[in-house]
Amino acid sequence: MSPRGDVAVVGGGLAGISAALALLEAGVRTTLYEARPRLGGATHSFDRDGLTVDNGQHVFLKCCTAYRGLLDRLDARDLVRVQDRLDIPVLTPDGTAGRLRRAKAPGPLHLLPALARYRLLTPGDRLRAVRASLALQGLDPQDPALDGQAMGGWLAAHGQRERARTALWELFLISALNIGVDDAAMGPATMVCRQGLLGRSDAADIGVPTVPLGELHGSVAARRIERLGGRVQLKAKVSAVDAGPKLVVDGEPVAADAVVVAVPHRAAAPLVPAQACPDRDRWAGLGSSPIINVHVVYDRPVMDVPFAAAVGSPVQWVFDRTQISGLARGQYLAVSVSAADGWIDTPAADVRAAFLPALERLFPAARRARVTDFFVTRERHATFRQSPGSGALRPASATRLPGLFLAGAWTDTGWPDTMEGAVRSGLTAARLVRRHLDGVSGR
Repeated sequence: MSPRGDVAVVGGGLAGISAALALLEAGVRTTLYEARPRLGGATHSFDRDGLTVDNGQHVFLKCCTAYRGLLDRLDARDLVRVQDRLDIPVLTPDGTAGRLRRAKAPGPLHLLPALARYRLLTPGDRLRAVRASLALQGLDPQDPALDGQAMGGWLAAHGQRERARTALWELFLISALNIGVDDAAMGPATMVCRQGLLGRSDAADIGVPTVPLGELHGSVAARRIERLGGRVQLKAKVSAVDAGPKLVVDGEPVAADAVVVAVPHRAAAPLVPAQACPDRDRWAGLGSSPIINVHVVYDRPVMDVPFAAAVGSPVQWVFDRTQISGLARGQYLAVSVSAADGWIDTPAADVRAAFLPALERLFPAARRARVTDFFVTRERHATFRQSPGSGALRPASATRLPGLFLAGAWTDTGWPDTMEGAVRSGLTAARLVRRHLDGVSGR
């Protein structure tokens, strides 16, 4: 297949990587521009005293078909591990533990045994949770009316008391949407529940990388793009995109047959011309929600499961990062805290004072262990704020300027702001680019 077109993809996160790969596979000449010295966007790694540290713990579910397709494109399925079936230990500070493990039954029946045995809810709360789940199945996540409603009010109206909210609904929704349940829009919350929990029986089985993100989404992706004949330009600052389309890279004009802008909404708004996106000023209304990750290295093992969730604790999810980080002795735990508005500006010493005792209450073995390292990573703009009304602000991939397209998990993907949404946006943009090039060549 002879190459056709010259396409510029601006932004080397998952959206840009996915767009570039899809275009190259279709025989489209593609150059990927990234201002940073690496690919991966919000999913990256760094070195700290011999440890390889991911900026945050990223997981995916088996229902994330586009992301899993990206792994196939990268020939990287062997670089992740997926559960045989959903199995989540749920810990509490008082030592009471629950477990959410799906049955081998068709959805949504696969979760009924897990709820029936879930010790952290009373029998009455379990029954009410089943009724609420059935009610959710009757909702359409794409209904514009749901975009204006908050999930918290809906849960209250459907009999979900405080314990059920914290021990069940928030367990999944805060990590999936990066926003508190009271503030989360009903549309994406419904989508998460229906797609992940109430759909196929294996939809919520959890997958985790077995190599650092800097390798999986960085070096592996760069090699694949170049192997397909594409170009990766790192430390390349794109300062403007205009009609033509054309772009300015490191102060120099570059012509292209099409451009995909695959950067966060804060960066995209000043980059694209007003005639392409007259509503670009509204994108600021998407805001942002932060995530922090608390990293603790102990001199001995304190947790005996790969990961666990917590209820009634500042700890939300905790992952064993020992092997993936290259730690030779002891154990390295990473605590992921979503919707971290209350923690994002907290000094590391205060975070330490709160989280080390919390971990000791969840893992008694930590009381006898010595902490050899402690640090905090912060993503102030981890996702856009998926609150009521945010859905109406998410733009489509196509713009009013021929040849200019948008990508990113913040665009109108039908998914929340996740790795899956980012990949889907890149695939959509690539499909529209190909259609545009076919139209131009067919004149």
